[in-house]
Amino acid sequence: MPRDKTATHLKVLEAAREEFMEYGYENASMRRIGQRCGMTAAGLYRHCRDKAGLFGELVSPSIDKINEWIEGHISRGIHSMETDALDLWKDSEIDMMRNLVYPNMEEYRLLLTKAKGSPYENFLHDLTIRHQEQMLSFLPMLREKGYAPREIDPKELHLLLSAYTTAIFEPVVHGYSKEEAYRCLETLEMFFLPGWKQLLGY
Repeated sequence: MPRDKTATHLKVLEAAREEFMEYGYENASMRRIGQRCGMTAAGLYRHCRDKAGLFGELVSPSIDKINEWIEGHISRGIHSMETDALDLWKDSEIDMMRNLVYPNMEEYRLLLTKAKGSPYENFLHDLTIRHQEQMLSFLPMLREKGYAPREIDPKELHLLLSAYTTAIFEPVVHGYSKEEAYRCLETLEMFFLPGWKQLLGY
């Protein structure tokens, strides 16, 4: 369905955001969303297919931004490795959090804390699996370039990536202030990045 940018549709989206933030996706009510924006059920359904469609329209821009960053991250990693300029410190998920997620914490809090029962409730798990697959495909490329990454079982890697992904998103989940989040990020950077560097053999 094309994104409707009319004032009425934006009003519907704002009402839906308030409803989802208050009740979560699972307990949110289309009737209450209609009431919040002064619209009948019939009028509301002219703006969306269903509750899932509304929630998806609200969270998909945030997901798209992460997907775009990841695609760029992969391209940058391959390029830096091919040019012998690989440097984990200059381009990691820590940078994604610092420059993309933490400046927009409220957007991501909807996705991370209110999605139970929706198609997006396993977002962090799915992100971890995606990262795991990418890293496993990256290891042979590192070896070809003369690096010496440690042999690691996919189950071990999954444990590490689950801990890493959960930790960097925790300030969003728990509603930390931006100052608190950035301070935590410095600690996470000191803790995780040396380990990743050792694991990847450079």
